[in-house]
Amino acid sequence: MLFTSFTFLALLPLALLVFAVLPARRRWAWLLLASFIFYAAWEPFNLFYLAAVTLVVYGCGLGMAHAGRGALRTALLSLGLVIVLGLLVTFKFYDFLAGELAALGPVLPRLGLATPVGYSFYAFAAVSYLVDTYAGRLPAERHAGHAALYVAYFPKIFAGPIERATTFLPQIRAGLRAEPQRLVAGLQLIGWGLFKKLVIADNLAPLVDRSFAIAAYATPVDLLLSVYFFAFQIYCDFSGYTDIAIGVSLLFGIKLMENFRRPYLAASTAEFWGRRWHISLGSWFRDYLYIPLGGGRAGPVRRYANVMGVFVVSGLWHAGLGYGVGWTFLVWGALNGLYQWVGLATAPIWRRLGARLPRLAAGAPLRVLRVLLTFHLIAVAWVFFRAASVGEALVVLQKIAGGLWQMPGLLVRYPFGMDHYLGVGLIALLVGIEILDERRSVWERLAAAPAALRWAVYYAGIFALLVLGRWQAREFIYMQF
Repeated sequence: MLFTSFTFLALLPLALLVFAVLPARRRWAWLLLASFIFYAAWEPFNLFYLAAVTLVVYGCGLGMAHAGRGALRTALLSLGLVIVLGLLVTFKFYDFLAGELAALGPVLPRLGLATPVGYSFYAFAAVSYLVDTYAGRLPAERHAGHAALYVAYFPKIFAGPIERATTFLPQIRAGLRAEPQRLVAGLQLIGWGLFKKLVIADNLAPLVDRSFAIAAYATPVDLLLSVYFFAFQIYCDFSGYTDIAIGVSLLFGIKLMENFRRPYLAASTAEFWGRRWHISLGSWFRDYLYIPLGGGRAGPVRRYANVMGVFVVSGLWHAGLGYGVGWTFLVWGALNGLYQWVGLATAPIWRRLGARLPRLAAGAPLRVLRVLLTFHLIAVAWVFFRAASVGEALVVLQKIAGGLWQMPGLLVRYPFGMDHYLGVGLIALLVGIEILDERRSVWERLAAAPAALRWAVYYAGIFALLVLGRWQAREFIYMQF
């Protein structure tokens, strides 16, 4: 069941009605049942894996609570991590590695396992619970139903945010109540998320798919447009899911963490990954991998190694994201790690520039140049993310680079169609809105606007969804791994 399906949009009001009539202390049970139904609607057998992870989280958490600070506590943490992460590695890489090894001689049996939808997300949520319980940042959850709801909660189970138990479980214990202002904010986010997914991302997707399917034969203009379009497709697809997930949660009185903060306005790749894109994943890697490895405290060599390690692991975590499991994701992660290395190495230069030329460093022209450079660096990395193989990604980049010098003439002669103009127009609209939002929240602007203007915006959005939205239940990209 997809957020963009008519089934979900029809059942959501019913779920809210039942939620509203139940006593506050019983609402968690209804949300847990709804979460199981939502997840089983995709593939019923996947409930087995969901139940297994839930039992590991609950059992190991209680065990650590009773084990004190001895070796048993460490053993229980290790057991939980091996099970949860071991399953993730097996699902993602066993068959891929078996195929790679077969070319070298060793023959391993293929398991034919596919990663259960959403497993990458709820596995990381489970890991954070186990580690936080072990470290004493979180008391072990003794209520089995609350622990199960944390793992299975349906708005976030397919593609996050990767919510922490330290913020989620206290809301459940306090009793769930949907406040009027949260209802308004929730409906606004749901509408905006649907617009980003159905109107922007799904209208860009066919253009991207068409060029990448024939990369060796596509023109440099086709490929260049597809690279730009894919950057906004994946952003609107993923952030659209997050907006809907956060909006639906607000309707049920639950606040999930912000996951995107206008990422293509970042002025550096460090800002992009650290504070703007997939924030819940970035903070997860910071807290549960980068800092435990020593972070930047053990000297520059160790810091550089830790940074690259985090991005390589991130690339591996993304493998299988709708485009199969291959070496492309490892290259994508390493390339983004290389960007961070360059950023660390050049940081003193930017600091000296800021000290000597403060007006230039703080001025808009330099900021715009840095934003454009950052966007293009990220867009180049997205090519490896989207391509079916490293070779295909290199073909795309080589053809674009080879045609850059004659690109103005090629663009003049290119047979642009209405789908191209629509794509460019939607991207321009999105960028304009996000620039406004960077200065002051768009929702605050709407709340302060005259009622006629506010409702005109709402009706325009609904009209665009009905006329331009592609309601063919195309999956969200981040659900597919």
